[in-house]
Amino acid sequence: MTIAISQTDRLGANPFVVEGPIVSGSGIPGPNFSLGTVAGGDRESEWVYCQLVLASQTTLQPGQWFQWTRDYVASLLTTAAAVVGNRCGVFAGASQAPTQSGGPAQAISLAAGTYYVWLQRNGQAPALVTTATAALVVAETTATPGLANAPASATATTKAIANVNFAAANQTFTATTVNGSNQLTALGNVSPAGGPFIGAAISGTGIPGGTTISGITYTPSGTIQSITMSANATANGTAITVTATGVLEATLMRPFLSKVN
Repeated sequence: MTIAISQTDRLGANPFVVEGPIVSGSGIPGPNFSLGTVAGGDRESEWVYCQLVLASQTTLQPGQWFQWTRDYVASLLTTAAAVVGNRCGVFAGASQAPTQSGGPAQAISLAAGTYYVWLQRNGQAPALVTTATAALVVAETTATPGLANAPASATATTKAIANVNFAAANQTFTATTVNGSNQLTALGNVSPAGGPFIGAAISGTGIPGGTTISGITYTPSGTIQSITMSANATANGTAITVTATGVLEATLMRPFLSKVN
């Protein structure tokens, strides 16, 4: 299973582009499409065009969960703010040239303002998930904005997310570490579509506890060249096994908030 990475050019736009901030009278056009417009792509993917109003600087990362209203106004998904009946999906990432760190889909830091984003509601996508256990078919909200949960059974008082399941609770790949360096190189079992993904927690010999993937660098041909860690390695290692968790491959089937657990 791999995530969707492309879309049709029927609309003439790339759903990974974040538009904004849009300021009235600035001369910058926006929105460029009608709210609720849908773009399709590979692996049964669909993206919905939504408005996003940020009150403060916010970092959006691939896999973050959003909900949106019937007027297609989106907000980061939390248990407290979740509205039963609202549609939901994930941010697929911000467009960036494949030769730069971050690759085709990366995190992006946005100042306060009004933006227009494409959120994925169907197909295969990265998804930020905390606990992932059992059959990986239970999905629910959490108190952390943009983070979902996939426990063995529903947690009381959370909101259930219907029509989503996950491929596996973790992913393993191989890499070379250098003591004192935050780079993982000589990678095996990785791909732009199959992951691992930015934001995932990683563990392995010589990798400090609590380390996450903070960046991914791609070759001009689009393959993953190296992974940047949030901490430096503490040992040299060749072909070590690295386990990534927290950003899982999800199958979205037009999810919605179905009930209070």
